[in-house]
Amino acid sequence: MLLVVSTTCSAWNWWPIACAKDVRIWNSDIQRDTLLYIGELSGNAGGGSRSPWMMQYDANGHVSTEPYSGNLTLGIRKPSTRPIRWFDYDGAVLLTGRLQSGERLGTGYFRELYAHVRLYIVDVTVGIKPMENAFGDKELTMGDLLISDNAHPIPRVTIGLDHYTPFPGLYGYLEIRGGLTHGWLNDNNDYVKKTLLHHKFAGARIGGRLPVNIAYEIHHAAQWGGTDNIYGDLGNDWSAFKNVFMARSGGKSSNETINAQGNHIVSQTLCLTAKGKRWRMDIYWQNLSEDGPLRFIGWTMNAADGRWGLHLSQNRWPFLSAFTLECIQTTDQSGPFHDRDGFIYGGNDGYYANSIYRQGWTYYGRVIGNGLMSPDDSRVIAGYIGLKGDIYGFRYRLAGLHSRHFGTYQHPNRTRNTSLMLDIKKRVEQAWGLEFGLRLSADIGDKWGNNYGAMVTVTKSGLIKEWH
Repeated sequence: MLLVVSTTCSAWNWWPIACAKDVRIWNSDIQRDTLLYIGELSGNAGGGSRSPWMMQYDANGHVSTEPYSGNLTLGIRKPSTRPIRWFDYDGAVLLTGRLQSGERLGTGYFRELYAHVRLYIVDVTVGIKPMENAFGDKELTMGDLLISDNAHPIPRVTIGLDHYTPFPGLYGYLEIRGGLTHGWLNDNNDYVKKTLLHHKFAGARIGGRLPVNIAYEIHHAAQWGGTDNIYGDLGNDWSAFKNVFMARSGGKSSNETINAQGNHIVSQTLCLTAKGKRWRMDIYWQNLSEDGPLRFIGWTMNAADGRWGLHLSQNRWPFLSAFTLECIQTTDQSGPFHDRDGFIYGGNDGYYANSIYRQGWTYYGRVIGNGLMSPDDSRVIAGYIGLKGDIYGFRYRLAGLHSRHFGTYQHPNRTRNTSLMLDIKKRVEQAWGLEFGLRLSADIGDKWGNNYGAMVTVTKSGLIKEWH
């Protein structure tokens, strides 16, 4: 029996990371490093007071809130191409110019400006790049509760394991990921200037090649530092960073000396995955916490709040390749009272809001987390359904949601909204390889008003250079 076990184990890869494979298999017929050019022209027009919510919710701030706008994006991109070599790198420079209706007619910004290096299993990212979400389908979700694709990407430096990586010696049945980010919220809002971002995360996934996997992640994010017109310097030194890292008290204001220095949010996610040869199912549950001490998901003071999702995908029939069903509830918030009659209840969490960082959990006026919520309207119940596929080269997404909004405990305000979206893309080789896109979207309700719009995109990308 020992001989059988030892022989079987010797045939397995005790540490099955991609770069541990034999690099001699690479030749000119497999993958090569490439430098690509990208150009995109888009125009958005509609009726109502603003562009519909689903026109802009997953675009990293690339679609204007104004009902009429146009973007021109030009840039270059070097994608990562060789996952099994010990060293890999990628990066992008995408610059966008925008014309829009409203008071601010024109603007320009970097859509992406970053460099990423992977050495063995460690990733280092510097610059403006969207943060990755490990759970759910990035194209079929109404948004992560902590960091979604709603706001502009934040300039940052991140070091860690971006993707799930097998733990040494366990044959891939335990995988881990984690990282540490320092960012700059340089939007210069009307409240705290030059705010800093702290974000760290850790996760583990059990199962490997088994048909069922279980994953758990915890994320801790905080706004800290900067300069306020009331409190002055909010602490931008090493001592303040240590307080923020450990989520302990400090600073000058009474709120930060009693609670914790900075505006802190903790997110936990639990995911169950079942998979076959040609299909996969993910069931995930995410919640937010603003109270200490930290408890495991399901045992927090606000256990009734969270985001629940079911995602199905398969590659046998392209007409319907993926389906997502999600719901969100954030109305509990650990109860209506933080303190009353001398007792500390710990409720009235007010997600995304903070008495010091009065701009809340936002960047350039957009919520960093889920776009259905805001600092002054964080109590929400919402349901979402989305699907996507490919019909004879026409790639499509179809999504709809209904949400009820309740304002905050201090300022209740009941509103409703229904949002619908159809997104279609098609690459036409006969037209110089251009990719054409059409997105139709509408809002119905009193939350944002009745809005409708259409966005047309024309994208051209191609090869500049290719090398080993």
